Amino acid sequence: MAKALLGYVGGSDPRLLAEMRRLQQRVQDLETELVRIQAENDALTAAASHDSLVESIDAHQAEPALT
Repeated sequence: MAKALLGYVGGSDPRLLAEMRRLQQRVQDLETELVRIQAENDALTAAASHDSLVESIDAHQAEPALT
């Protein structure tokens, strides 16, 4: 029964192992890129909230600078 499930008797196919390693590396690369992009997104979100805080200050109501 186990032989029927495997489809063949013998060792692992080197092509299958190579493809599995390639896919595992690709997943790891994508996870690394995801972490980098999330950090970049967090930084941009923080910068955008800072910009909105600066824009919320009404410059027309501010006192003139003393010279």
